[in-house]
Amino acid sequence: MGAARQNGSGAEVVLAEMRQEFLDEIADFARDLTLALDTARRDPEALAAAIRLGQRLGLALRGQGETLGLSPLTALGLRLGDYLSETRNVAPSLILGDLERFLEVIVGVSEGRIAPDTDQGPLVRRLPAKRGFAPAEIEVRDIEVMLVMEPGAQTHYVERELQQCGYRTAQIGSTFEALPLIVRTNPDMVIVSAVMPGLSGIDLVIGLTAMPQTRNVPAALITSLDPDSDLLSLLPKRVPIIKKGASFGDDLFRALDSLFLI
Repeated sequence: MGAARQNGSGAEVVLAEMRQEFLDEIADFARDLTLALDTARRDPEALAAAIRLGQRLGLALRGQGETLGLSPLTALGLRLGDYLSETRNVAPSLILGDLERFLEVIVGVSEGRIAPDTDQGPLVRRLPAKRGFAPAEIEVRDIEVMLVMEPGAQTHYVERELQQCGYRTAQIGSTFEALPLIVRTNPDMVIVSAVMPGLSGIDLVIGLTAMPQTRNVPAALITSLDPDSDLLSLLPKRVPIIKKGASFGDDLFRALDSLFLI
């Protein structure tokens, strides 16, 4: 028993050391990114370097936050990376201001001012909305749609349509990463691609509609499968199906309307 307790205590010490090293790394990132943002305000040519540093911070948070018991940092890292994935049409001043807001929340969690067990739904809604496909003058609504889709032209099209309607969007390229985020952040709607690596989008939607924690989260499926497919017959009847192709826009509108998001 004594040896078991000692081994357990040793593992806890190692975890605490790893966690502190990670938090120190985040503090270094935050300091460097703050300096990079200040430099980019004086020299527009330095914006690209600040964006790259922000992307590295997002990857660090995404990679270790969950393992070290800091799941809010994982969610923040995914959102930061997603925000910075499409900035070509965003004014530099907006990018700089938004990155400051990301840093404020990230540092709040890493320094303990925001508790690790905080409700992540309100937390992620404090973050800037992704702006890549929407004109700056569009008012962002407090309606969050999570897209569980691999990066590509189809995903960009869906994001653009949603952002131009004023919805907040978050794109996750893995069903395995999406599931805990949906549970913790409680988006207003989830749109899932039927074909996904690993766990299929159909399996994810079936799981979401069955689990008590997520069955009230509206979900829709994007697919090119034939409507008579045996796979689609497994879906609950209340799940809207958005067909790829000519009817996509109309199907998306009907899905949003049926889930009372218009």
